[in-house]
Amino acid sequence: MQILEVRSLKKSFDNTEVLSDISFTLDEGQTLSIIGSSGSGKTTLLRCLNFLEFADSGLILLRGQKFFDANDAADRSDKAVREKTRHFGLVFQSFNLFPQYTALENVCLAPKLHLEKGSKEEERAIEEEGRILLDQMGLSDRMDHYPHQLSGGQKQRVSIARAMAMHPDILCFDEPTSALDPELTGEVLRVIKGLAAKNTTMIIVTHEMSFARDVSDEIIFMDNGVIVEKGPAKDVIDSPRNERTRQFLENYSRNA
Repeated sequence: MQILEVRSLKKSFDNTEVLSDISFTLDEGQTLSIIGSSGSGKTTLLRCLNFLEFADSGLILLRGQKFFDANDAADRSDKAVREKTRHFGLVFQSFNLFPQYTALENVCLAPKLHLEKGSKEEERAIEEEGRILLDQMGLSDRMDHYPHQLSGGQKQRVSIARAMAMHPDILCFDEPTSALDPELTGEVLRVIKGLAAKNTTMIIVTHEMSFARDVSDEIIFMDNGVIVEKGPAKDVIDSPRNERTRQFLENYSRNA
């Protein structure tokens, strides 16, 4: 069943068009990876989906219903954005954990903030779910550690648990391994593969081509703010139809 439809999304910065007529769909339980060179618009697209940026024009539908209309000022209000961001969870490449909070407190912070006059029982339930999520990330012995006491891979797994704690419809990753060394990259990719195996709906911006091929149902290749090619993951990586996609993958292979 289709969960997301993006129609004709456009975004410019200082008269430079970063996203140009971006349209695609995503089915529930699918993993979609977005690949492309730096500056191709991948991260801007994720930021627009998570309302860290507002698209200049275009429409986003969630489960067939209008979710965001760039021409509707009401969709940009603080109240509307707070509600909309609950549907998308974003895992940043630089972790973005709060240094003054433990791993468990980082995971539980947003759900507690969204409680309206929450009871002690509700807060305890949030904390218990936080413990379960961190345990699923292999961090049961790190719950009371602060970010400076964690490795990069552990920080990123806390970030994943934090995003999942809000029960988003779609979990988004912005190059989740770019700040990690090869050994730590592997542990984070294993976690994401595990989520894909559980049919978690995900959008992943990544520079890990073999990972994108193995974990994704579909892949989008972007170049200069345009979707150049979209299709089944193995088809795009192994047999790209577009010449620009082929050039990108050949350059990646030479530099890998």
